[in-house]
Amino acid sequence: MSLQNPKVFFITPPFTQLNTPYPATAYLKGFLNTKNVASYQADLGLEVILQLFSKVGLDQLFAHIENSGKKLNANGSRMMRLKQSYMRTIDPVISFLHDKNPTLAHLIAEQNYLPEASRFQQVTDLEWAFGSMGVRDKARHLATLYLEDISDLIIDAVDPHFGFSRYAERLGRSASSFHELNHALEAPPTFIDDVLVKILADKIQQEKPDLVAITAPFPGNLYSALRCGQWIKKHHPHIKVAFGGGYANTELRSLQEPRVFEFVDFITLDDGEMPLMNLLEHLRGERELKDLKRTFCSIDGIVTYLNGSKDADVKQKDVGIPDYTDLPLDKYLSVIEIANPMHRLWSDGRWNKLTLAHGCYWGKCTFCDISLDYIKNYESTTAPMLVDRMEAMIEQTGNNGFHFVDEAAPPALMRDVALEIIRRDLTVVWWTNIRFEKSFTRDLCQLLVRSGCIAVSGGLEVASDRLLELIDKGVTVAQVAQVADHFTQAGILVHAYLMYGFPTQTAQETVDSLEVVRQLVENGVIHSGFWHQFALTVHSPVGLNPDAYQIQILNPEPGSFANNDLEHADPTGTDHAKFSEGLKKSLFNYMHGIGLDMPLQEWFEFKIPRTQIPKNYIIRILSTEQEKLPKPNDKICWLGPMPTLGKVSRGTITLHMSMGRDEEELQVPEKLGNWLVGQLASMTIGPNKTWTFNEFQQAFSHSNLGDFSIFWQGEIGQELRELGLIVV
Repeated sequence: MSLQNPKVFFITPPFTQLNTPYPATAYLKGFLNTKNVASYQADLGLEVILQLFSKVGLDQLFAHIENSGKKLNANGSRMMRLKQSYMRTIDPVISFLHDKNPTLAHLIAEQNYLPEASRFQQVTDLEWAFGSMGVRDKARHLATLYLEDISDLIIDAVDPHFGFSRYAERLGRSASSFHELNHALEAPPTFIDDVLVKILADKIQQEKPDLVAITAPFPGNLYSALRCGQWIKKHHPHIKVAFGGGYANTELRSLQEPRVFEFVDFITLDDGEMPLMNLLEHLRGERELKDLKRTFCSIDGIVTYLNGSKDADVKQKDVGIPDYTDLPLDKYLSVIEIANPMHRLWSDGRWNKLTLAHGCYWGKCTFCDISLDYIKNYESTTAPMLVDRMEAMIEQTGNNGFHFVDEAAPPALMRDVALEIIRRDLTVVWWTNIRFEKSFTRDLCQLLVRSGCIAVSGGLEVASDRLLELIDKGVTVAQVAQVADHFTQAGILVHAYLMYGFPTQTAQETVDSLEVVRQLVENGVIHSGFWHQFALTVHSPVGLNPDAYQIQILNPEPGSFANNDLEHADPTGTDHAKFSEGLKKSLFNYMHGIGLDMPLQEWFEFKIPRTQIPKNYIIRILSTEQEKLPKPNDKICWLGPMPTLGKVSRGTITLHMSMGRDEEELQVPEKLGNWLVGQLASMTIGPNKTWTFNEFQQAFSHSNLGDFSIFWQGEIGQELRELGLIVV
């Protein structure tokens, strides 16, 4: 039966983030708006958390535990004895984490208000971590520990799969067989499942959709996504269920398991806009099944891949503005898991998520899934269009914070977006993921921070030039250090993704990488980081050509369900996994300024090689960097205040500049001073033309002001650059 105007209901299943919506459904809703297709969206992960972490929800939880007769561990038993304290405090704490009850911070920070269980044992010197003025941040950290205590009780007594940012992740990760996941889904619903399906039932009754589209970006969303599909197909068999997102795009490309289609009707791959439009056309009776785009379904019990559509994917300029309507933006929880200011950005604050460019402009890293569309198909758009979208999202959400979720934001586009933000006199706060490109000069970083950039994260991966070359990262350790220092000197926080266990990596290289990281933190070049062990995937160059990297694949035969991670043997014989605890423990302490002077051996319970990295390695790199001369077509801008002319004395004139808190004076020849006042005014970022460095040099020469190179490389030129003259 065809539908005239099918209504779409987008679902993000439990769990992704507590502090901000995962953007997939907002992207697709924004696209459907351009096609006048009605849609509704819900973050069921957030709604389950809000139901569970309430006085009513905890009352039901404690009653369920008591009725189950489950024998609890000592921590759980203590919490059950404190159940009245938890029920008394939970609603005020959630309100506080919504930023609606700020004065509660004083009670929480005194540590005599919240009941405390095992998570509070990690609290040591909070005054050191948050400072005497950070009462609200300290309270949010304590409130986060309080929620994590309740989470531990749920895991121990109710549902071992529970987690704030993932649910049943183990069942979804590398599930080459569907058997274990299917077994869990055939079992009676858990307590968490009951909360989920009750919310889902109310939404279905309210919205009455024709198509439910479920996004599962991570393995930790898979179980609950299929649980939602299972309930819909049982209770509303006329509603079609589509499934897509990051998990399908990476894990389900070779799907053969027919039992999956007892839970969903369609599984789409890669960019969702055109597959979704084709599916809606099919439901309207306007397109045959065989002409869908990148879609799996079951035909006569056989898994069939349908890709007969001739329609091209939607261009970035046509995807529309992400639409966060329907999501309760004031209900997300800002939590602080650790005190590190960079690390907390992932869990603290409400961010509008937006993409600068589709795919990765580099697309060469050998550990990365560069054969997949979402990385290999690079497509950019224009800065004015992106800032138009930012302004529309600010108007819609009331929030001016942006997280650009690119694989790696292109430096040239970041520059143009920053210029456009400043040109429009917008106040925004933003951060993104980058490659540590040499294009990120000191001047460009100054421009980015002026536009509102507060942080960047990027891959240092293995801090070894041999391995960086093997990875085809396109950077060296020295380049990463210098570029990270440019960001840091501009006041931008830097997070480094770190890797250990890449094929042929030796124990010596792992230890040397740790020493490089220690020195980067010690010298304030990076502010936070995260170590992860190399995972071999079937879509990466290493997975596609393992012989070239001297590794042996241990599970070469694909399964019928998920296929992504590959087990492998490393011929070097290094037991990479044993380094995990020491690497993570050391970095956690380094991020808090602890243990930077300790010998590396202290972090490990086994003998490690002595590092071969000199103690002054990073300092030497930073001190030997040479400033590069601008290129003729580089843009030159004035970010400083407009100078005013002072008195003339002996052929020199004083330029006065008010810098906010400070007053600056610059003594220059009278003729040069008069020229600079007019020239700098024309070079501010606004409706004026954007000058190139070559045009600036010619204007200087045409004014008969002397030798330009002496001016540019001399004291006056240097002082002007320190005051706000940048070349990008």
